[in-house]
Amino acid sequence: MRSLQEAAAAIRESGPVRPRGGGTKLGWGGRGEPAADLDTRGLNRILEHNVGDFTAVLEAGVPLVEAQAAFAAEGQMLALDPPLGAGDAATIGGVMATGDSGPLRHRYGGVRDLVVGMTVVLSDGTIAKSGGKVIKNVAGYDLAKLFAGSYGTLGLIARVAVRLHPAPAATATVVGTSDDPDQIAAAAGALARLPLEADCLDVAWEDGAGRVLVRFGGAAAEQQAQAARERIEGLADVEIVAPDDDLWAHRRAAQRGELVVKVSGRPTDLPRVLRAAQAAGGTVASRAALGLSWIALPARADIADLRARLAPRACTVLDGADRVDDPWPPVDPGR
Repeated sequence: MRSLQEAAAAIRESGPVRPRGGGTKLGWGGRGEPAADLDTRGLNRILEHNVGDFTAVLEAGVPLVEAQAAFAAEGQMLALDPPLGAGDAATIGGVMATGDSGPLRHRYGGVRDLVVGMTVVLSDGTIAKSGGKVIKNVAGYDLAKLFAGSYGTLGLIARVAVRLHPAPAATATVVGTSDDPDQIAAAAGALARLPLEADCLDVAWEDGAGRVLVRFGGAAAEQQAQAARERIEGLADVEIVAPDDDLWAHRRAAQRGELVVKVSGRPTDLPRVLRAAQAAGGTVASRAALGLSWIALPARADIADLRARLAPRACTVLDGADRVDDPWPPVDPGR
């Protein structure tokens, strides 16, 4: 399958299909109904890179790592940095369909904040377009944001138009430690409230100890990191790490594992998340200012107990979802 028309014909002539890119998140969403895989890796072209407008149009099967390399050659980046899976195989379409993200979400937002247009193939083979390829586009209902994070249930994401940002010339990270979940949360919350213009603000927790990491990008990254270091309170071993690419590669990798639960709540829930993960023998990668955390657990961990500890926050199983009975949290029907 190498064109929109071939994709439309395949969907129109087939029964239920499951879009498949690099195959790095096939278990997400649970077992579901049996369906034939629709391989999107033939849709692998960067159709446009409008350097002056900071936008690009890509087909769904383009590996994210290849897209980033093309943008970096022009001093730009797509501000999406999720873990890329085995062989860095994650594709643009897969990242969009699952709404995946990484530490850069702190500053730049998620998939819905970066997509400006989308071409999709619906279940009857109809090709539909939403949005355009310019950043200021407000005409009509924004279907692209609806399809982002839809797990392929609404149709096949075939092409996306995205906004780009300048790639930072340098980066530096301030790191501080504590074994007290309340101190970790207090320090992260204080940093989140300061006008720091940080690119990333993460909390890591493993083996009864935690770290707060705040990253800065740009020509003045180390000076910004030094200013932030002087304002951190309640943490030990505060240091500046530069260069820091390996540090953040490890943070992204911490979002994947045998059994990973994504917790969606409030920033003030962080101490509960850290304690619940500790009780379950898990580790945490948290976007501390956004209320989002990824808990990596042992393969046979008790998901029901974790949800009970964190209720009423939503706890969705990502990695390992195809091995558990209830990967999605129950939906409150409201009153």
